Amino acid sequence: MTLRVGDLPLAEALQGLQEVTPAYDAQKDIFRQSLGWLESANDDLSALAAAGDNSLSGDIYLGNDLGKWRKVVNTFTLRVLIHLSKKENDPDLDVKEKFAAILGNPDKYPVLTGMGDNLQFTYNTTTDKYPINPDNFGFDATRYNMAATFLNTLAALRDPRTYYVAEPSGAKLKAGLAPTDFGAFVGAPSGEDLADMSSKQTRDNGAGFVQGEYSFFGRYRYYRTYTAEPTIIIGYPELNFNIAEAINRGWVGGSAEDYYREGIESSMEFYGIRNGENTVRFLKKDGSVTRESDYNAYTISFDFGTYYAQPAVAYAGDTEAGLRQILTQKYLAFFQNSGYEAYFNQRRTGVPAFHAGPGTGNSGRIPLRFQYPLAERATNGENLNAALQQQFGTITDDINLAMWVLK
Repeated sequence: MTLRVGDLPLAEALQGLQEVTPAYDAQKDIFRQSLGWLESANDDLSALAAAGDNSLSGDIYLGNDLGKWRKVVNTFTLRVLIHLSKKENDPDLDVKEKFAAILGNPDKYPVLTGMGDNLQFTYNTTTDKYPINPDNFGFDATRYNMAATFLNTLAALRDPRTYYVAEPSGAKLKAGLAPTDFGAFVGAPSGEDLADMSSKQTRDNGAGFVQGEYSFFGRYRYYRTYTAEPTIIIGYPELNFNIAEAINRGWVGGSAEDYYREGIESSMEFYGIRNGENTVRFLKKDGSVTRESDYNAYTISFDFGTYYAQPAVAYAGDTEAGLRQILTQKYLAFFQNSGYEAYFNQRRTGVPAFHAGPGTGNSGRIPLRFQYPLAERATNGENLNAALQQQFGTITDDINLAMWVLK
C-alpha cells in the first residue's frame, strides 16, 4: 500500500470507532515497522517448528507447510529491502546489513530454494478460472495487444518465452515471415494513441479474423483452458534476481552471475521450456480456441548455453550494464504475475524504458504513484492534507510526485 501512495495511517490505524481519523505515519517508519513485523514472523514460525506445532489447515497456497511459509516471509523481506535501494546508506534502516544477515544465515532465515516453493495461486475449471479463458475469448482475444516493451525485448533476445506468451503478427505472416521467426512478433507501443493502435490491429469481419500489425496473447496458453498458468505472488525467479542485484550493488558477496542465470532458467522452467526440442502452437485463423486440432504445431530447438552466449544476455559483470541486464530479465520474468512489482521496479530503477505518449494520458508521462482513495479525503481529509503537505509540499494529490522511497 505504501509503495502505491506514500505515507499511510499505521500507529493509529485499525482502531475501529476509537480512532476514525487516524494520523499518517511517514513512509520510512512504515518500512521500518514492516521489516520488524517480518522479523517477528520468521521468529514465530521458527518457534512453532521447534515446538512441533503444524496445526495449519485449509492452506490453498503451500499445503499447510509452515516451513514453506517461513521461506516466503524471508524471501519477501529481501524484496522489501531491494525496494529500499535508494536508501541503502540510511543508518536507521541498515538495508545492506539486513540483506547480508538473511543470506548469511540460511538456518535462521531460509528462503525459497526452487519453483516448488513459490507462493502462487493455482486456478481450476469451476470456481476460480484464470482471468483470460475461453469464456471471454470472443470479447478480448482480438482486443488485447502484447506490449512492445515486453514482447519486443523478448523477441530481440531471441528468447523462446516469446512463443509461449504471444502469437506472430498477421501482417508479418502475410509478408512471408515464418510463424517461428522472432521478427514476426511485434508488440504495440503502450504510449500509442488507442485509436491508432486499434486501427492497426485485428478485427473479425464475419468471415474470420482479418489479421493486423501487432501480436496477441498466446491463445494456446491463455485462452484454450480455464487454468492457463499459476499466478505467482512471491516467486523463486524474482528471489534470484533480487540477490543478483544486491551482489551487483555491493551489498553482499557472491556471484551475481550465478543468481542471474538461475533467475532466467527458473523463469523458463515456468513455461516448460527445456534444452532440446520444444513444441509451440499458434491458433489457425479460423480455428476454435479450445480444440487442439485448430492449432498449428511447430518444433523449435533450444539450447540455454547458446541463448546465454548472446552479448545482450551474457552477464556483463558487476557494472551498470550488468545491473540493467538483471533488471531487464527480472521484468521479463514478472509477466502476468507478482502484482505491481514490474511497475515498482521500473519506477525505482528506470529499467526498462516504458513507451509513453498520447495513449499514456497524463501528458505522456508514466505516473510515479497512485492517488489516495476519494473516501479518505471525505472522512479523514485533514490528516490526508497534512500528509500530502509533509511529503510533497502541497495538498494536491499529484500522481507525478516522487514519494520518499524514490528520492
